[in-house]
Amino acid sequence: EMSTLPEEVPEDSRLQSFWMPGNYERTVQRTDRSFQACNDIMACFLERAKVEKHYAQQLSDWSSKWKAIVDSRPLYGSLMRAWQCFFSSAERLSVLHSAISRSLVTEERERVKTWQKESFPKKIFCGFRETHENETAFARAQKPWAKRLGKLEKARSVYQKACQKEQVAIDRETQAKENKELSPEKLRKIQDAREKATEEKDKVRRKYEKVLEDVTSYTPRYMEEMEAIFDHSQEEERKRISFLKQAFLSIHRHLDITNNESVKTVYSELHHTLMSISETDDLKWWKNNHGPGMPTDWPKIEEWVPPVKKPKTKKRNKKCQKDKPVMIGGVKVRALYDYKAEESDELSFKAGEVFLKVEEEDNQGWCRGVLDNGKDGFYPANYVQVVVE
Repeated sequence: EMSTLPEEVPEDSRLQSFWMPGNYERTVQRTDRSFQACNDIMACFLERAKVEKHYAQQLSDWSSKWKAIVDSRPLYGSLMRAWQCFFSSAERLSVLHSAISRSLVTEERERVKTWQKESFPKKIFCGFRETHENETAFARAQKPWAKRLGKLEKARSVYQKACQKEQVAIDRETQAKENKELSPEKLRKIQDAREKATEEKDKVRRKYEKVLEDVTSYTPRYMEEMEAIFDHSQEEERKRISFLKQAFLSIHRHLDITNNESVKTVYSELHHTLMSISETDDLKWWKNNHGPGMPTDWPKIEEWVPPVKKPKTKKRNKKCQKDKPVMIGGVKVRALYDYKAEESDELSFKAGEVFLKVEEEDNQGWCRGVLDNGKDGFYPANYVQVVVE
């Protein structure tokens, strides 16, 4: 099978995306890697030139040795001429391979070297000019968005902590209401603390939403500027791919020198591979794996989901189930969060889904319910609220 573009190992799209801070470096570094690739190409085919030269010398030595021996042998006529023809053919091949060696050194090497010098101008103390300009342009375009993204991350963290504090306050209030020995004054203080936690959560959420709105409103401008710089980089890379394709084809023309059918097949396959080089497909692949075509997880509100307090054991004996009060007809409840069953006797549901609660909460924080499809099972009590009709 023909070789294809390498497959990328799937990674976290948000961390690896071109759009995330600093990830443009892969595109910036492409210039330096292209320059190194030119050096590797020249070294590769200079070594091939030595192989051609050595092969030419071996053909000449073999022909000279055996031509002298054959001239002293008692053969004559067409048989002698047929044998001697091998040696004259070898001499002609020797001349041809010597010419290939010289062409690879004097023509192709100089061609790539000259183009490399023209295409990779250096900026004093800063490496290649293209690398420096791309680095500067990408950094300038990304800085305002990255700054906003940093503020968003801080706002998200503060909001998540506020949600957690509110949940702790709610749990304390619930426990306090169930404690009959607690004084009204102490209960009121706990309720005030819960209200304060809720107000604080709402306050930081508004700040979180405001920062997100700022990031979202700036994103189109950020994308436009980054894509403009990226497209310029793509155009420079397209020129390099196009030139190197022509360089490979030129080298191929030097090497493809025989009419032998078996060798022609080899060179035909090589030529087919070289002709399959497509700057369009290469650039499309880069864009989808290292550029704007990459999937990314754009920032959005991330709701806080309370942890499930799992009981130490799921085993429930029949006696406990008999003693557990069963609600006649059940009570409608609505899921506050998504929950995925981890045991066979648990229910799975999505946030907003309505179903029936048929048993009261046990001392481990679990209730029994029935979904619309008839499936019954246990679920965490703090994941739902009663539907008020």
